[in-house]
Amino acid sequence: MVNKSYYKALALREFYFSGKLSSTDLSVRMGKSIPHVLKIIDDLIADGSIAELGYAPSSGGRRPIIYALKPDAIYILSVGMDQEFTRIALMDIENNPVAQVKEFELPLTNNPEAIVRLKEKMQEVIKESGVSKDKIIGAGIGMPGFVDFKKGVNYSFLNAGGKTITEYLTSELNIPVYIDNDSSLIALAEFRFGAARQKKNAMVVNIGWGIGLGMILNGELFRGHDGFAGEFSHIPLFNNNKLCSCGKSGCLETEASLLLVIEKAGHGLKDGRLSALGAKFPTGHPEADWDAIVKAAHKGDRFVVELLSKTGYDIGKAVAILIHLMNPEFVILSGRGTLAGKVWEAPVQQALNEHSIPRLAANTKLAISTLGHHAELIGAVSLVMENKVKEFKTSRKKVRVREFSHD
Repeated sequence: MVNKSYYKALALREFYFSGKLSSTDLSVRMGKSIPHVLKIIDDLIADGSIAELGYAPSSGGRRPIIYALKPDAIYILSVGMDQEFTRIALMDIENNPVAQVKEFELPLTNNPEAIVRLKEKMQEVIKESGVSKDKIIGAGIGMPGFVDFKKGVNYSFLNAGGKTITEYLTSELNIPVYIDNDSSLIALAEFRFGAARQKKNAMVVNIGWGIGLGMILNGELFRGHDGFAGEFSHIPLFNNNKLCSCGKSGCLETEASLLLVIEKAGHGLKDGRLSALGAKFPTGHPEADWDAIVKAAHKGDRFVVELLSKTGYDIGKAVAILIHLMNPEFVILSGRGTLAGKVWEAPVQQALNEHSIPRLAANTKLAISTLGHHAELIGAVSLVMENKVKEFKTSRKKVRVREFSHD
């Protein structure tokens, strides 16, 4: 039973990440024989997980049958958090929300009730979706802070009162829950479905209320020894004597976060700069203020473009350090900030031109995410799909240990 469940989960994962597959494609990805894979396909068709799509286009030989996941076969609860706001969506297996994404303000700093409110909102989304609970195979959560994804702990936010975050939420929701750092999940989404797809080495910069980093190294998500790799915000770049949220001064975050863009925009307006942002800016609501900046940027507002260009240049200086250390194939700008579009590209590239050794940067390409602000939600779904297979692997090992001990 464990073997059968494991191989079905493995096949579902391959369909999720690859889309349409023939039995031969699936055999290669799973490393199993065609007869074994055909039996798995029959089981998945029987339980309503996949469907035949017909024959592949002719390439001169016998045309293989193509299979794909049925969008309503399974669902995953996806949560994307930052320091101020949380988004929750029940997603189908094609990464589409089944209803409007629920977005609400949930400050994480000094908020002991944050995890209870998160749990309640997750329950609301499940209930309001109308989807049968037995079709929801798990929940994935991306969150800021020092996240140990293996232990299910966030050392920065979300105190679960003596339990791990995953223990508490799994118990309350009665579905498996997995957590990871938001920037790591954004990188995972870009690697599986976005600009970093099929790339071996890529740096994914998460432009948000802070500046995060997810790293794809040798075709895998790199989290570091404790899972804390990618604290890009806290590279000390400036002699500005500004205190950072980490307790140090002069970090990248003190000049280049979206909160700083909003703050600088407010100061500029007070000093008489002309802008479509208007006299009532800022409103004191970061998300609304950032939306206003995005709209102004798309209209070519000169003051806003200047602000974003300066921020992009500062981010580019930090990216130059990454290029010198990691020599990546791609640098991808992702996260909430990229809603502003290609306005980031030129200033970041200018900084790379000025601060990178040409030989090192010559073959590193810069790209803006095509997933945008949805990357974290997609990454949370990917986290669940990856961990379901690992769960069954662990179960298989435990069964083998028990069998060995009985012998």
